[in-house]
Amino acid sequence: MSFDTMSLASDLPFLGPRSGPSSMELKQLSRRPKHHVSPTLGELLQFVGDANSSPNAGHGVSDPLHASPFVLSFNSLTYSVKVSRKTAVPNSLEGGKVEMSNTKVLLDDISGEAREGEIMAVLGASGSGKSTLIDALANRIARGSLKGTVTLNGDILESKLLKVISAYVMQDDLLFPMLTIEETLMFSAEFRLPRTLSKSKKKARVQALIDQLGLRNAAKTIIGDEGHRGVSGGERRRVSIGTDIIHDPIVLFLDEPTSGLDSTSAYMVVKVLQRIAQSGSIVIMSIHQPSYRLMSLLDKLIFLSRGQMVFSDIPSKLPDFFAEFGNPIPENDDRTEFTLDFIRELEMSDLGTKRLVEFNKSWAARNKNHDTRSVPEAKLSLKDAISASISRGKLVSGATNIDSNLSSSVPTFANSFWVEVLVIAKRSMLNSWRSPELYAIRLGAIIVTGTILATMFRKLDNSPRGIQERIGFFAFAMSTMFYTCAEAIPVFLQERYIFMRETAYNAYRRSSYVVSHSIMAIPSLIFLSFVFACITFWAVGLAGGTMGFFTFLLFIFASFWVGSSFVTFLSGVVTHVMLGYTVVVAVLAYFLLFSGFFISRDRIPAYWLWFHYLSLVKYPYQGVLQNEFDDPTECFVRGTQIFDNSPLGAIPDAMKLKLLKSMSQALGVPLTSSTCLTTGADILKRQGVTDISKWGCFWITITLGFLFRILFYFALLVGSKNKRR
Repeated sequence: MSFDTMSLASDLPFLGPRSGPSSMELKQLSRRPKHHVSPTLGELLQFVGDANSSPNAGHGVSDPLHASPFVLSFNSLTYSVKVSRKTAVPNSLEGGKVEMSNTKVLLDDISGEAREGEIMAVLGASGSGKSTLIDALANRIARGSLKGTVTLNGDILESKLLKVISAYVMQDDLLFPMLTIEETLMFSAEFRLPRTLSKSKKKARVQALIDQLGLRNAAKTIIGDEGHRGVSGGERRRVSIGTDIIHDPIVLFLDEPTSGLDSTSAYMVVKVLQRIAQSGSIVIMSIHQPSYRLMSLLDKLIFLSRGQMVFSDIPSKLPDFFAEFGNPIPENDDRTEFTLDFIRELEMSDLGTKRLVEFNKSWAARNKNHDTRSVPEAKLSLKDAISASISRGKLVSGATNIDSNLSSSVPTFANSFWVEVLVIAKRSMLNSWRSPELYAIRLGAIIVTGTILATMFRKLDNSPRGIQERIGFFAFAMSTMFYTCAEAIPVFLQERYIFMRETAYNAYRRSSYVVSHSIMAIPSLIFLSFVFACITFWAVGLAGGTMGFFTFLLFIFASFWVGSSFVTFLSGVVTHVMLGYTVVVAVLAYFLLFSGFFISRDRIPAYWLWFHYLSLVKYPYQGVLQNEFDDPTECFVRGTQIFDNSPLGAIPDAMKLKLLKSMSQALGVPLTSSTCLTTGADILKRQGVTDISKWGCFWITITLGFLFRILFYFALLVGSKNKRR
């Protein structure tokens, strides 16, 4: 049966209008009851594939505030960091400034609660601790640094469980610029929605979400960046929210979602958040200074001042709060502006906000017993609440039942390892296809370099001079493979923060990303290797025929593989493009220096020999030399050619024959103009490349490539924790 996403979207208030919210729609939405209950994702998906089904037919949409109420409580949250400052302190011995370590309190005994179906907004001036509080609630502060407790329905939230049932929207919009809105949300659905859902249901969820976010008119538009025109700032922000709510999280954290937006775009974003809350979620966000219209959408406010709470209640209580404090809000003043300005004045005074903080504590104690929003059903345990939520379809994580161990019963990841690998590879291919500039430049560099080498070293002979030129060709060719791999640095650094955002809340495994990244690199490396080998092998006149060509091709690929893996590992360690390039160029220069080209292995000082075996250039360079000179029937120096690389090379041939005859008599060995004096084995021995066999060099190179991929994984594991210390 067919499923009309558009009609479903227009019928259900949660999904919004077909073509984006108009001013009339916004007015109508504003008149709706404050806690209008919307269907969850699970309930919507029950009707996918049945155009005749009604959302209320057969399955009544139960009130989430009574069926599975969630209450996120936080108690006595305290967080401080050490700040080193140079302070002028009298010092009888040296005088001057002494560096002292001061402790800065970012959160000071913050308590409160956020309820399902509501938006809790954290306000304050810059540096007041808004983002820090959001991070503390979202478990983005390292264990041990944060004091206090965060519970959901009375149970302390484990990090593993929180990642599954929550989402965090960062302040910056971290999206792939060359993907459309629809593609971005579809990839998010493939990552976050469970494998039990069919492709059609995932597509239906994406289409419903596009309508919910008011993005129908821009669904086919790319996100865009500085070089490509795309969606507007407000649309980009809504897409960022959409990628994190695709799996219908129970708790949604947002760090200043309206920052940088005009008033209309900001209103539309918060209106979307209100719909999300009404569908049965807890929405907690920080906001700098909301307008009057935005205040009408917020259910609870927390004002912070230098890490301390100065107000925590519903917005309508602000006038009564300040009236009791002795500083009533003027009738025509904006309440938010007045509050922020008043807090700022207190911060600049001698006494600070201490009196206001103490008054807020007494205010909260007096009003706690008069909280009309408390309902008996809110006493549900976390296990029962999540179980009820799953039965309604709110938590689409693949879990079908809940046992006593919540963390083990709720799957950590929505999909299997190989499904994640395929989806990441698909997205990577699409991004590469739409931005081919980097690969085209790399291919161009290989073609230009190969052409220059083919013309510079064209048809080398087997003379002593030809031998030296062949060795020089191999050294330059192998090092070229490594330097052209440097393009991997900006590629990952552009994706780094997207990767951190996606893996922070278990969109996919880090190992899936590493494996997919490695697999996607192989086809392009094979093609580049084939192009370079075809341009240079026959033009230079290398030995070995067809078999020699394919062996040369394998070593070119191995060089690309280990070089790409090494640069990829560095991109996981460094965080700046220019720093990455500097490190790559320096390290690869050292690898070339110790490869055995400039100085043979037996001439390298013993205290540097370890670096010779660490050199990534050594093994492919040694392998292609053995491929070129391992033919026992090939002779490279005959008779008088022995004088070619010496001052005697300029004397007449007749004189060379006489010298050769004299040498024959002195050595007691017959030497003629056709006597082979230097074989390939002699050249290899002279170059010091006989310690490891040809295929040994190949497999060592390939293995080093895999080693750096593994190190890349550990770099991501350690470097992408995304938590404050």
